[in-house]
Amino acid sequence: MAKAFASQGDLTEKEISFTEIGEGLYAFTAEGDPNSGVIIGDDSVMIVEAQATPRLARKVIDCVRSVTDKPISHVVLTHYHAVRVLGASAFGASQVVMSEKARSMVVERGQEDWDSEFDRFPRLFQGHEEIPGLTWPTTTFEGRMSIYLGNRRVDLMQPGRAHTAGDIVVYVPDQNVMFTGDIVEYHSACYCGDGHFHDWPRTLEAIRRFDLDAIAPGRGDALVGRDMVNAALDLTGDFIRSTYRPAARVALRGGSLKDAWDAVRAECDPKFSDYAIYEHCLPFNVARAYDEARDIDTPRIWTAQRDKDMWEALQG
Repeated sequence: MAKAFASQGDLTEKEISFTEIGEGLYAFTAEGDPNSGVIIGDDSVMIVEAQATPRLARKVIDCVRSVTDKPISHVVLTHYHAVRVLGASAFGASQVVMSEKARSMVVERGQEDWDSEFDRFPRLFQGHEEIPGLTWPTTTFEGRMSIYLGNRRVDLMQPGRAHTAGDIVVYVPDQNVMFTGDIVEYHSACYCGDGHFHDWPRTLEAIRRFDLDAIAPGRGDALVGRDMVNAALDLTGDFIRSTYRPAARVALRGGSLKDAWDAVRAECDPKFSDYAIYEHCLPFNVARAYDEARDIDTPRIWTAQRDKDMWEALQG
C-alpha cells in the first residue's frame, strides 16, 4: 500500500514547550514541528520565524505574553518557506526582515512553495483562510546587519548556503546564543529539497566556530549547553552527508532516481528512521541530492504536481 503523501496522515496536535535559553531569550518548540524564537529587548520583542498561519502564530504570541507585555516590533525570517513565514501578519510587527536572497526566492517560487507545502502539511495549515497572502519583508540585507532592541544588539548573518540559498542565523552576542533556522535540526530530519549539500557542512562549521552556549534549532528541542550544541551540529552534519553520498554515487554512475532512493534508505534508515518528519523529507531529499550530484546547482522549483509525481514514483 502506498504511504500517505508527505505529512497528510500526521493529524496529531503536538505538545508545545517554551524554553528559556538565555536571559530574555526563548525557544518555542513543538515535538518536531517548526520552531520559533523570542528575543526580548529593552523596549520591544523580536520574533524569529512566524509559523505557517496566523492561528499558529497566536500560540507563539500567547507564550510571549506569559513572560512580557512589551510590543512585538520585529519579525525575522531565516528563509522563505511557507511554514516559516505565512503567519507573520498576526504579530503586527513594524519590521519584517529577511535576506535579500530569501526575498528573491519569494518572488521566484513563493507561491509554488505555498501551494506545495499546503498539500504536504494539512495540520499546519489549519486556519489558512486568515493568511493575507505571501509574506514580504520590509527590510532586507546581504551578508550581515545588526538590529538594536534598545541596548540589546541582535546580529543577523548569512553563514553560507545550507537549507536554502537565502538562509540566515540570528545571534545574540550578550548571551552567546543563536537561532539557526533549519540549518541545524535536533532529532528531526533535515528537509533538503531546496538545499545545497556541498555547502551545508561548511555552514555548520561556521556556526560551530561561535562556540555557542545555546541554540534554538529549526526543529527539535532547544539546545542548552555546549555539549548539546555540538551534538546537534554533529548529527545534522551526519544526516546531510549520509543522504548525499549514496545518492551521488548512484547519480554519477548513471543510475536512476529510484536506485538513489534505495541507496539512501539503506544508509539512513538505520540511523534516522525515528527522527521527526523523516519519511516526509526523504523523497524530496533524495531528489535534490540526485540533482546536485548532476551539477544542478539551483534547486528546481517544487510544485504541488511535481511533489505528487515524485512521491508516486518513489513510494507508490
